Amino acid sequence: MVRDQVTFRRVTAGVLLIVAPLLQAIAVVVDPGTWGDDRESVSFGDNPALAQVQSVLYHWSWMLMAVAVLGLVHLTRRRATVLGHVAGGMTVIGYVTLSGLLLGDPVEWWLGQHYSPEQAQKIFDEMVDLPGVIFGFQMPWMFFGFLGLPLLTVAVWRAGFVGWWVPLVVAAGYLGSFAVPYGPATVPFWTAPVLALGWIGARILRMRDEEWAAAYYPSGGIQPAVTASMTKNPSAIR
Repeated sequence: MVRDQVTFRRVTAGVLLIVAPLLQAIAVVVDPGTWGDDRESVSFGDNPALAQVQSVLYHWSWMLMAVAVLGLVHLTRRRATVLGHVAGGMTVIGYVTLSGLLLGDPVEWWLGQHYSPEQAQKIFDEMVDLPGVIFGFQMPWMFFGFLGLPLLTVAVWRAGFVGWWVPLVVAAGYLGSFAVPYGPATVPFWTAPVLALGWIGARILRMRDEEWAAAYYPSGGIQPAVTASMTKNPSAIR
């Protein structure tokens, strides 16, 4: 499969669209900060093991989602292409940025072990509240993932690959989470997109390689010219 770029890219996209959002949903459940003190210097100190587990889960969820996005962009080859490119680029930048910010987690834990919660927060804020950190690593890039992914699913819907409910669920989950403080209320919001993105992933896995290579659309089927070209010259799909 690794030598067949069509199969490899299709299967990779399908699997990651299932795995990446699932890892994020698990991360928010095991995160001590979800259920404990909203000051991470305190909650991470209450359960250092789970604090490390949630950081690893978030890291791999967001890194893998940045790769999975390329599969969604592929589905916009023939329709909603501009929106797919713009939203896809935003999403990749956003998720990679979020992953990088996780390096602050062990810093907050260490500060919480050596200082009072108030002192720990003050020191951490002084470390990260620098213009280069804020505008180079945080603002507005850290929001691009949660904004771009719903837009990208809108493009996939406009391309004819999914129904309207998919971008609606993804938007309700990720954008709706901004309306509540990070905590128990975040869990259902970040669980909902697992179903919608996982449904896309499962559908991609059920596709034939020819359908994937031709950017398949249920309403119109495979373009005859593309299908004929692949039949006469199998290398055309690679």
